[in-house]
Amino acid sequence: MSTNLPTGVEKTKLVRSMFDTIAPRYQMVNRIMTLGMDHRWRRRAIRDLRLPAGSVVLDVAAGTGDFTRELARQGFTAVAADLSYGMLHAGENLPHKVQCDATTLPFASAIFQGLTCGYALRNFTDLAAVLNEMGRIVAPGGRISLLEVAEPRSGIWRAGFRIWFRHVVPFVGSLLSDRAAYRYLPLSTAYLPSAGELTRLLGEAGFVAVNHRLVMGGLSQQFLATRSR
Repeated sequence: MSTNLPTGVEKTKLVRSMFDTIAPRYQMVNRIMTLGMDHRWRRRAIRDLRLPAGSVVLDVAAGTGDFTRELARQGFTAVAADLSYGMLHAGENLPHKVQCDATTLPFASAIFQGLTCGYALRNFTDLAAVLNEMGRIVAPGGRISLLEVAEPRSGIWRAGFRIWFRHVVPFVGSLLSDRAAYRYLPLSTAYLPSAGELTRLLGEAGFVAVNHRLVMGGLSQQFLATRSR
């Protein structure tokens, strides 16, 4: 896998521009890439928050709002936040949305009871700063549920995943949306720290009881944690 990937301000500019570009067809391509399984993973990730109905939950890197709409469906007051205005604009039924950089969230401290983030950790320029912001805006006792890509550990699953994610996804993306963006997305997993490192960073950001689990044999991974009191 190539390591010639942008960092710093260049990465932030690329991510914003890329998601603005692919926003109109993002949901359609995403359904094809995950074979529709992402809906089920998000539903469970939200149930795992185990928060009272009516809790105010921030969806960081909300994109076109899949997590946000599911939060609302499950009875929460959901706020969508994303770096890309194009993604938020393309999203439907998002009454509360804010375009912002996740390293400097424009919210008061301890204002949210929960937080979600789907498949975006690798896209943040300064992941530690983003996790610290999550720790700042989530109230003590609040819960977070984060989903991210992973790679299956078993040989057959791993081989199939690599073919699909590194070859089929870029090909489909180039046909239906933007070639450069869907070549970049598989490569962007190189930005992801290990599960152990992410657990450590969440602890430094003020979260406890950090739990990591693999989803569907390792096609995705989930981090659950509670803001310390």
